[in-house]
Amino acid sequence: MNSPKTRAALVASTALLVVSGAAPSAAAAPAPAHGRTSVALAWYDTTADTIATAGSSLPPVTNSRTWAVSWIAAARALQHVPSGVDRRDYQDAALAGAVHRALVELVPTRAPELDAALQQTLDQIPDGPAETLGATAGERQALEVLHDREGDGLDAASVNAPFTVPPAAPGVWQPTPPAFAPAIQNGSRFARPFLLKSASQFRLPAPPAPTSERYQTDLKEVRDFGELNSTVRTARQTDTANFWFDSSLTLWTKPIRVALAATSHQPLLKQAELVALTNATLVDTQIATSDSKYTYPLWRPVTAIGTGVGEIPADPSWTPLHTTPAHPDYPSGHNTYAGATETVLTALAGRRTAPFTLTSATAPGVVRTYTAWHQLTLENMDARVWLGIHTRLADEAGVKLGTDVARYGLNHAQSLFQEH
Repeated sequence: MNSPKTRAALVASTALLVVSGAAPSAAAAPAPAHGRTSVALAWYDTTADTIATAGSSLPPVTNSRTWAVSWIAAARALQHVPSGVDRRDYQDAALAGAVHRALVELVPTRAPELDAALQQTLDQIPDGPAETLGATAGERQALEVLHDREGDGLDAASVNAPFTVPPAAPGVWQPTPPAFAPAIQNGSRFARPFLLKSASQFRLPAPPAPTSERYQTDLKEVRDFGELNSTVRTARQTDTANFWFDSSLTLWTKPIRVALAATSHQPLLKQAELVALTNATLVDTQIATSDSKYTYPLWRPVTAIGTGVGEIPADPSWTPLHTTPAHPDYPSGHNTYAGATETVLTALAGRRTAPFTLTSATAPGVVRTYTAWHQLTLENMDARVWLGIHTRLADEAGVKLGTDVARYGLNHAQSLFQEH
């Protein structure tokens, strides 16, 4: 039996990731060697549980930051193993020490659960210098990353900085029914990205005019398929819409875990980099999304249909399947998230995966099975239209923006893992 180890007692090769067109297909993870639990999967689950429990009231980008900070620290801690110690023991302790310390600092209310998770990991590692040095290195990297990201503008108050609503005009965003709440996530565009040079680096072009053929076509689609009591939307389309109404952060947590499990044959460093880069890219994607949304504050379908525009007559009684979120239409945030995640997972785990199932809190009883990341992206694009809350042009623009940010992140990942 190992001697008890506590958090207090322990406080004492950069990889360039590029998009590859020949990435291997994801497959089921092999059983861990020597009966030891996969430390990457164990701490992935601990991170997910921590955020699900304590982060429900926070903006998605704030929670994505927690993921990114924790796993960047882990990846940095794994890069260099001192000579004379067991590599696996050192790296397992380093990953656990990094993620544990970052999460304790960012979510202190979960310290007891996090301490117990750390103890469980350390109990699997033989006592000795590899364990002690690894855990200490992990904690040090966590503190350094936290220090580097201090004041980055991704706290909840900064993210939800007030937005002055422009005067009402065709195509201009206005607060939406039923709450007519103030706009949210306006401040994300002023935050400091992890990898992007600026929030506007991949700013989208302006959306088409409300009277253009493209906009009119897309608005008619939302009007017909996204209405609360639509007679043309099928039962499966309704299920898809409800399914993807849930948080993108929540819905993509399992697919990312599936990709992580599929790379279990790779070095632990590569596994940590997958989680770190995915979430750092998602932070940057949400920053870029806010930039385009508030540069072009395009009205939501409920406003456009209620007001009437071009060949579409006003219908003040029109109601979407679900309540419209309080921020502009263009681009769809769910779809920027989808485009970014699909791009990173494709590069690092392959385009296809062993079949996995997914459920959603907003579609009880609905279970979906997927074998490729792109299937999730396609459903996201359709779902936002069938919900009545986004135009298809906003969905397609979102996927493009997320893809652009992710490709840049993949090609500049080296700087993310350099110790500062």
